[in-house]
Amino acid sequence: MYIQQFFVKGLAHSSYLVAGASTCAIVDPRRDVHLYIDAAEDMGMEITHILETHLHADFVSGHMELAEKTGATIYAPKAGDSKFDHVALAEGDEFEIEDMVFRVVDVPGHTPEHIAYVVTDKSRGDDAAALFCGDTLFVGDVGRPDLFPNRADELASKLFDSLHNTLMTLPDSCMVYPAHGAGSLCGRAMGAMRTSTIGYERKYNAALQIEDRQEFIKSLTTNMPPAPDHFSRCTKINGLGPTLLRETPTMEPLPPREFQEQTQRDNTLVLDVRSYSTFGGQHVPGAYHVDMGGNFATFAGWILPPDMDILLVANHETEAHEARTWLRRVGLDNVVGWLDGGMFEWAKAGLPSSHVAILSSHELNEMVCEGNATQLIDVRSPSEFEMNHIEGAINITAPDLRTEHSHLDQNLATALICSTGHRSSLGASLLAQHGFKKLYNIAGGMTGYAAAGYTGECPLCIIPHGPRFLG
Repeated sequence: MYIQQFFVKGLAHSSYLVAGASTCAIVDPRRDVHLYIDAAEDMGMEITHILETHLHADFVSGHMELAEKTGATIYAPKAGDSKFDHVALAEGDEFEIEDMVFRVVDVPGHTPEHIAYVVTDKSRGDDAAALFCGDTLFVGDVGRPDLFPNRADELASKLFDSLHNTLMTLPDSCMVYPAHGAGSLCGRAMGAMRTSTIGYERKYNAALQIEDRQEFIKSLTTNMPPAPDHFSRCTKINGLGPTLLRETPTMEPLPPREFQEQTQRDNTLVLDVRSYSTFGGQHVPGAYHVDMGGNFATFAGWILPPDMDILLVANHETEAHEARTWLRRVGLDNVVGWLDGGMFEWAKAGLPSSHVAILSSHELNEMVCEGNATQLIDVRSPSEFEMNHIEGAINITAPDLRTEHSHLDQNLATALICSTGHRSSLGASLLAQHGFKKLYNIAGGMTGYAAAGYTGECPLCIIPHGPRFLG
């Protein structure tokens, strides 16, 4: 048995190629599937099976795309009642790929229909060798059970049983291959290691140390990070069967004046993907800003209206195509064009621009100390804010500014801060859409503010590979 992991950094998503001598399966594939096809071809393998553990919430899966390109059969949870052609699997089902036996176990909790694949490599022995557990068990964490309205307690209780009565009955030597790692919002505190073993998780996974069911339920249903808007949308898309990429709109280069004309349409938005400092200097009025240097896919999926056509502003064509790939991963398929020549050509065409002033940590400190009439908005998650923040700051997460802007004074100078400057720029673009004029983004965020000596270090900011809620 040969196993190869594929990791998508921005979504912290892991998928797997599981191979015998000449055939292989792909587990929980992402939507841009060429890398699986290339990997299989490099090894002389044929992709025959596509295995889904559940209807993923944070990304659009590649099962339809991969099936069309390879002719492989899709296997998915029977309880998911998916509308695409597939082999429906439930507890006790088994199938073989050469010397490997895949046994299906029901593990509801993170989602109601979740299954896992327990693999035995008969060429080596009869013990379970590998577990493909989707989002039920992570390295150092377990799947969140609160993504379905009014079912959190019920699903947390089922997750308790799935973990203790099913997965923890596997041998300590069994390798654990989860669908996500540190940085994903499908859990709360995932570790940076991307694989583990049953024995190691049994001993060191904090959630598994909670032996009382009610305490376990309480732990997983309180103080959880917010669930982005696109989670429910991606689940529905995956169950229906995602649109094939060849059927999505074509993205065209648009000269400035044609680009501006299209922005006037009611069903069209502008998304600027450049760095926050570049966006601050000059951007198309009314544009959303999601910095490609930050957690781009998650925040784009979270805040962009899914049914609108998207026009991109990027530094160059390659970046525009990269942004479209990321947007497709979270179900935003209507990318119809990009600004040809970027803001350089926009300015040469004499078209209007907007700006967001960029302040250094030192300038912010002067502003705070001098008591200027400024509202300071900290757009990080509540957990980050509680660990460390500037006195007097108002905590409103960046996506919530879409609605919570009404609680702020539009006439006051408004400074926004996050951990680095990415989310605060997103927040500034949202406030600008609602008429805020005097906007300041704090370069370097709380990381820079701490480095300048104005506050203590933020624990989440100084551990680059640690758990993240929104950072």
